[in-house]
Amino acid sequence: MLHIYSQVQEAVAVIRKQWGKTPHAGLILGTGLGNLAKRIETEKVIPYEEIPHFPASTSLTHTGQMVLGTLEGLPIAAMEGRIHAYEGYTCQQITFPVRVLKELGANLLIVSNACGGMNPQFTQGDIMLIEDHINLMGINPLAGVNDDRLGPRFPDMAEPYDHKLINTALEIARRENFVAHKGVYVGVLGPNLETRAEYRFLRNIGADVVGMSTVPEVLAAVHAGMRVLGISIITDLCFPESLKPANIAEIIATANAAEPNLTKIVCGVLAKEKQTA
Repeated sequence: MLHIYSQVQEAVAVIRKQWGKTPHAGLILGTGLGNLAKRIETEKVIPYEEIPHFPASTSLTHTGQMVLGTLEGLPIAAMEGRIHAYEGYTCQQITFPVRVLKELGANLLIVSNACGGMNPQFTQGDIMLIEDHINLMGINPLAGVNDDRLGPRFPDMAEPYDHKLINTALEIARRENFVAHKGVYVGVLGPNLETRAEYRFLRNIGADVVGMSTVPEVLAAVHAGMRVLGISIITDLCFPESLKPANIAEIIATANAAEPNLTKIVCGVLAKEKQTA
């Protein structure tokens, strides 16, 4: 990781030339969730290819740009589109944007994703606040020589997702009268969806939902000392005994339909951050 610090400095220098504010929070917008960026009072948009060392997003619905501006009265840096391991990128490339967000000054990371629901109490279109995760991706961005400028050698993972932020999000859901759960996210490599046997295994080890992202970014954020709020939209149901072939168009449509509730959570959390800042 020793070379990453200098690369981060190069990327930050380019961004700061175009936007002089310090972001309070960084947002990572997952599959079908890019419309949240439209709520930002945009001051600058920078395509990933114009930022040094930023990999390009190749996934569907991932625009691939950094949106800089204000949301709920706070300066925000939003990643409209993320990078996945299944695209062929390394863990360091996947988490590079998180390192840049931290170096820009963001101390809060809000990360969203679309995922498959395995908990029988969950319904398609529900929101789940991630309270813990299981890493079955076979990768870890912290492997290798540690650079103390980025974070400690052995970061503690007792509370990777901030409980106060989770409680605030749940309060917002109750106030706005929509369903939001707490649960465990399991990260897998992908890009194929899981077999019936794999879904049974993942549920048996304690996972409520499954996805192909988020875990590497959260590991890097915790390593960097950031507070994290993770939000999943359950876009398809993964019950082994009634499993149907995945419909990608339906998954994206479900994410789009649920996005207003995700937006309410993000805006509500940031509004409370503004009150206590």
